[in-house]
Amino acid sequence: MGQHNLPHTPSSRTSPARRRWVAVAAGAAVIAVASTTAWAAVSHDDSHKQPTALSPADAPAGPATGPAAGTPSGTPSGTPAPADDAPALGAAPAPATTSPSPSASPSASAKPTRSATAARKAAARKPRVISSGSCGASFYHEPQMTASGERFDPSAMTAAHKTLKLGSKVRVTNPSTGKSVTVRINDRGPYIGGRCLDLSRAAFARIGNTNAGHMRVTYEVLAR
Repeated sequence: MGQHNLPHTPSSRTSPARRRWVAVAAGAAVIAVASTTAWAAVSHDDSHKQPTALSPADAPAGPATGPAAGTPSGTPSGTPAPADDAPALGAAPAPATTSPSPSASPSASAKPTRSATAARKAAARKPRVISSGSCGASFYHEPQMTASGERFDPSAMTAAHKTLKLGSKVRVTNPSTGKSVTVRINDRGPYIGGRCLDLSRAAFARIGNTNAGHMRVTYEVLAR
């Protein structure tokens, strides 16, 4: 029986070519899809990189002064570095210092205290000493006329001196007791050696014992 030659159909003749075409078409489709996806990704990334207006609250506090110690070098450059003088987050603001106004009260050093004022007044009232010395002092009490023309009063704070001007003020002190009395010179005397003052009985009794009759004193002649 002879071998029959089967007729070749068009599909059997073009099958390999068709497969190549299908593969090429599929590859083109894959490339198109990949290109579209890449373009969409690039467009989406560009939209995120577009600059936006910053509000005053979002604005960085100051220019970055360089990476701090211990900060990785890969820190995003878009993150603003905190300014050196910016307050720490959550820290309370430092209290503002105010200088005293010109209307403020003067300082204690400029304004004298009452005690200082009283001391100055006392110093102003304190008479100036012209001369001083020491000598013996006695007392007398007999009623008589004085060299100043007034009648002697043994109860007054007066005294006699040989050379001091009449009306002079003399502060007489008893060194043994520390007591002092200021008398007015209105008479002349005493004329006994070693004595320069003759006090009234009352003035003598202020600083010493009248029973002694005389005592050693120091004196200061005061300016009027």
